[in-house]
Amino acid sequence: MNAPRSALARHQELEEVWGTPPGWGRLSSVNHTVVGKRFIIASLVFFLIGGLLAMLIRTQLATPDNAFMEAGVYSQVFTMHGTVMMFLFAIPMLEGFSFYLLPKMLGARDMAYPRLGAYAWYCYLFGATMVVLSLLLGLAPDSGWFMYTPLASGRFSPGIANDFWLIGITFAEISAVCGAVELLTTILRMRAPGMKLSHMPLFAWYMLVTAAMMLFGFPPLILGSILLELERAFGWPFYDPTMGGDPVLWQHLFWLFGHPEVYIIFVPAAGMVSVMLATFAARPLVAYRWVVASVVAIGVLSMVLWAHHMFTVGLSIPAAAFFSIASTLIAIPTAVQFFVWIATLWCGRVRWELPMLFLAGFFVTFIVGGLTGVMIAIVPFNWQAHDTHFIVAHLHYVLVGGMVFPVLAAAYYWLPHFTGRMPSRHLGKVSFWLIFLGFHLTFLPMHLTGLAGMPRRVYTYSSDMGWDVLNLISSIGGFVQAVGFLVFIVDILLHARVGRLAPRNPWGAGTLEWAMPTPAPSYNFASVPEVRQDHPLWVDPDIPDAAAAGRLWLAEPSGGRRLTLSTDTLSGRPQSVIVLPGSSWWPLAAAVATGGFFLCVLLKFYGVALLALAAAVVLFLCWAWATGSRVDAGKLKVKDGLALPLHFEHAAGAPGWHGMVYTLIADAAVLGSLVFGAVYLWALAPGWPPAEPAVVPLWAGAFAGVCWLLGAIGERVACRAQSSAPRDIGAMAGRGLPLLALTALLALLAWLLAGLPPGSTHAQSAVVAALLWYGAIHLSVAVLMSLFLVLRRRAGFVSQRRNLEVRVVRLFCHYSFGSAVLCVLLAALLN
Repeated sequence: MNAPRSALARHQELEEVWGTPPGWGRLSSVNHTVVGKRFIIASLVFFLIGGLLAMLIRTQLATPDNAFMEAGVYSQVFTMHGTVMMFLFAIPMLEGFSFYLLPKMLGARDMAYPRLGAYAWYCYLFGATMVVLSLLLGLAPDSGWFMYTPLASGRFSPGIANDFWLIGITFAEISAVCGAVELLTTILRMRAPGMKLSHMPLFAWYMLVTAAMMLFGFPPLILGSILLELERAFGWPFYDPTMGGDPVLWQHLFWLFGHPEVYIIFVPAAGMVSVMLATFAARPLVAYRWVVASVVAIGVLSMVLWAHHMFTVGLSIPAAAFFSIASTLIAIPTAVQFFVWIATLWCGRVRWELPMLFLAGFFVTFIVGGLTGVMIAIVPFNWQAHDTHFIVAHLHYVLVGGMVFPVLAAAYYWLPHFTGRMPSRHLGKVSFWLIFLGFHLTFLPMHLTGLAGMPRRVYTYSSDMGWDVLNLISSIGGFVQAVGFLVFIVDILLHARVGRLAPRNPWGAGTLEWAMPTPAPSYNFASVPEVRQDHPLWVDPDIPDAAAAGRLWLAEPSGGRRLTLSTDTLSGRPQSVIVLPGSSWWPLAAAVATGGFFLCVLLKFYGVALLALAAAVVLFLCWAWATGSRVDAGKLKVKDGLALPLHFEHAAGAPGWHGMVYTLIADAAVLGSLVFGAVYLWALAPGWPPAEPAVVPLWAGAFAGVCWLLGAIGERVACRAQSSAPRDIGAMAGRGLPLLALTALLALLAWLLAGLPPGSTHAQSAVVAALLWYGAIHLSVAVLMSLFLVLRRRAGFVSQRRNLEVRVVRLFCHYSFGSAVLCVLLAALLN
């Protein structure tokens, strides 16, 4: 009989399987701990770049008639400051924290798609570098970080400066959508055994809502950026009112993303606040269910009040009233959270550790931002304050108060988890007071300059305007704040090298991430704990020792595989064992090819761009080919007396199925935004219909519907034959019929596109072409996936038990058929 392994032997075995390769091999690492740290470090670097740009702005505005920067340079600095802070710092920083923390809090060993996470990181890095590089080359965009048309169009902003923004940000947004898909699957399908939805740590609830908002919020901006780039590159006039377009359409698409983004930034930070307050109050958060309900309400309301930023563009009175009411209502679920936090502190035994200082700064700052937010939700006041420094002050009180202060608190709170060392209390206090006082000294006077009429984008002003003293105070405060952030960076660097060694769970927290050694091992848990409470360490303090000793789930040798559990969404009941991929170069290679495509589009090398796109497709196919199994593995022992199937033999609980579902939701948001844009232009844009419209015959819609019907019939025949005789002629014919229908519908779209007038003639032609191209691209991908599945079936990766890939491809083909039919019908109705 074999002797039981020691905790050290188990640790060494697991590190050998889960560890990061040395040297250049680190670039192939896909572990969520490594990827999360990369996001955090990179976003911190971009934060410092954005902070430097802010100091240049405050230097320029410190005194009247200042010649420190000319107007063009100031516009570039202004645009890049907002772009870097909103797109390259805030969301990636929170994404990094969630990548690092969520598997540890949920009792998983990694995220659902480790290689997708690595790919998302490289996309973010390459896209962000592309944007910042434009500043170093003197080609930075200067149309504002919101890129309003027609100022951002090719007619008024020629050159490639704005293309850097459009293409670089779109590239980086791919990262965010990938992250949202990964977060949703991880939270819903990879929790510890027994962890019901009602027992999830609150941070997981906050991130669940955030990921859902990202799935719906980011696609409108991606679509809007693509349409604007098509207008700049090929003259398709989506936003040109002289040719049937409308510049207000850009505002709708941008703020369909932009206002939810404020809450995409705030909600994860609020989740961190909830976790930390419970720890320092030494009790669970009061009214758990009310907090969850309020977070869900924020997520829903944030998606329906985008025109909160558009009161001055000429909205109808009913529309303005609706968005004003919605903007005011969102204060209610936000207030619920604040009252819950206050009640938790009131009922607990509060310890004023260093992170609590930054949480106090968050309370003060964000409440001021919330109050001014209610003010500008009122339409008459908004008309007066719009585009003034009052809006600048409100924006910074909300974003810095709602995100930066919680992130600083979180940095000090989880630093022992990252490094195994305690932060310096003295330097941390100095940093807090410099940042807190400097921030309010900077932005509190801006409310007054805004009410005095100072516009938000002017690069200078005359001395007789009466703004000089307040601007000088703001600039002094900005530099005080910058010194505070510098002290914070120094403190972090010193702490990582000479800080006092931290005990396990130094704050006495109840959440699961503190049930492991610090710094955290690559595998998180030597054996996966069973969890039936939202603060398991307070209920069962022996979990760390039991996990290390291998007395819990998945304690047996893994055979060199990276294993974690898949659980039921509602009950947390274990359903299967997920075999996660190890370190790989495919994500880096695919990201480089994707980056090559975007770079070639930026430089107008469209032929080379197509080659780069083809290379990316080949790399993705190679990446997919390297996964899966060619044998039916049966069940794997996960605990005494219990065995579970591997995930590719249990399709319902497999990450791949759920990832496709969430990806298609994001894709449908793109289609929904495109349909919204088409209907908006058809109903409201000038010059519709054009003298020579792009005509799509109605019979084309009927033909598309017939193709969809034939594909559905073929699939039904294949499914029935597959269960009895997978190699029967009926099964093979049934599998071929959907592929034939896809090809026929794709040929129809190609014929329709060939007969359209150029998209540059009128917005109607451009919209019809965009709809047909959307359908054609998806049908092409569906055909490619179907052919790839045929090869996988022949190679032995697919069987009756291992049918996950069949279900995934079938789902995508269904969506492609349906979206193509919708696009053809809508194009026909736009004649």
